[in-house]
Amino acid sequence: MIENINPLAQGYTARGARMDDIEISVRLMNEYSQYYLGEDEAPPDVIRNEWESPGFNPATDIRLVFSKGGTAVGYVEVWTTSDPPVHPWVWWCVHPEHLGNGIGDYLLNWAEGRARQAIPKCPPETRVAYRSGAHIALIPSKKVMEAHGMVLIRHSFHMLIEMESPPPKPIWPEGITLGVYHPDHIDPADIYRANVEAFRDHFGFIEQPFKEGFERFMHFMTGDESYDPNLWFLAMDGDQIVGICLNRKTSFESPDVGWVSTLGVLRPWRRRGIALGLLRHSFGEFYHRGKRKVALGVDAENLTGALDLYKKTGMHIHRQFDLYEKELRPGVELGVVTLEE
Repeated sequence: MIENINPLAQGYTARGARMDDIEISVRLMNEYSQYYLGEDEAPPDVIRNEWESPGFNPATDIRLVFSKGGTAVGYVEVWTTSDPPVHPWVWWCVHPEHLGNGIGDYLLNWAEGRARQAIPKCPPETRVAYRSGAHIALIPSKKVMEAHGMVLIRHSFHMLIEMESPPPKPIWPEGITLGVYHPDHIDPADIYRANVEAFRDHFGFIEQPFKEGFERFMHFMTGDESYDPNLWFLAMDGDQIVGICLNRKTSFESPDVGWVSTLGVLRPWRRRGIALGLLRHSFGEFYHRGKRKVALGVDAENLTGALDLYKKTGMHIHRQFDLYEKELRPGVELGVVTLEE
């Protein structure tokens, strides 16, 4: 473990987070994101939902750095809630006006120490590596991560469509019908099971114990103001869910942009146009609601060809993010890396 964390420069202090720190944390995140990207990171209700997620403790999983005047100028969170937590997730930021004062080094040293605490919770033969992501434009952050031994392993994209007219109506394969989620008529556990099956071929997938995985899924998907069950669309083959497109009213960054949170089709039903149908139906619903922009995130090397599908619908790459990791213990990689037919 890291025993000696680089001390903060004179005048800075650090501590764990409290729930009443949400507003100051969001202000820091959004000022950071506006400086580099020209858009907010997230609204307060989203951050509150994250801090309240099962297994996450702001007091021990977040470190806030304050200036001499008491303003939050540095933030890091470490997620070890997966079971097993072989890939702790780290997100961090430093206010642009406080760069060069060693805050980034302090935060990453603290984060690595926190991530190492997950190692005893992982089976002894498994590989453990913590990961973090950064927009391609965040050069200062990427330099700090590289200086701390993190290496670039992958890219992801935010895809965006800007609609000047209604999108084409979907054409459904024979036997496939469209459903809309209603909590009184459809068991959300069935949607979660379909989500798990659809994403078995996704890079990094590690199946979670059902109870904990379902609880976290519902918490993240329904716990903030962008949730709308009328935007959860299901492809049905009889009474079986074979495809899902779970949307949010808005993206985290902008109220003017609709967001596709999850799009997936179970393997036996792929390459029949179901994903295309779900996506086009979603675009049409957003257009009907007055949204002319819709976005989603995708692994740049998606193992199932999703990137080509999105381009086919008229989406283009809006932003690129880089995924970094640092190996903490060698061993067997549990996450999906390649697609096995």
